[in-house]
Amino acid sequence: MSDESTPDEYPTLTCSRCDCRWNLAYELDELQVGNRAVEQFALDHHRHTGHYPDDITPWVADCQQCPETEPFLTERPANRFARTHARHTHHAVELRSPDSGSTVVTAAEREHDSRPR
Repeated sequence: MSDESTPDEYPTLTCSRCDCRWNLAYELDELQVGNRAVEQFALDHHRHTGHYPDDITPWVADCQQCPETEPFLTERPANRFARTHARHTHHAVELRSPDSGSTVVTAAEREHDSRPR
């Protein structure tokens, strides 16, 4: 059995706007980003071009008070960012889902206010 993988074994992304198709062998073999290869490539593509590859729409966490806006390709890190930012800053964060377009505002949690009175 050979250690060499065929190109069909790697995830592939396309972008109709760029008229390109990418096999993620480089991200997996050289950069060794593992199971985050698709996410990392998509976020990098957006940073360089201003748009995402085909069929990729991010979750967006947008602070309602400061200029913090962060895209995430899955719900868990987006939700974690929104809750953490709200907890540390006491700002509301709008969390936009790519599927339903619904918004959830995460308010600052004040379970324990440790500030002096």
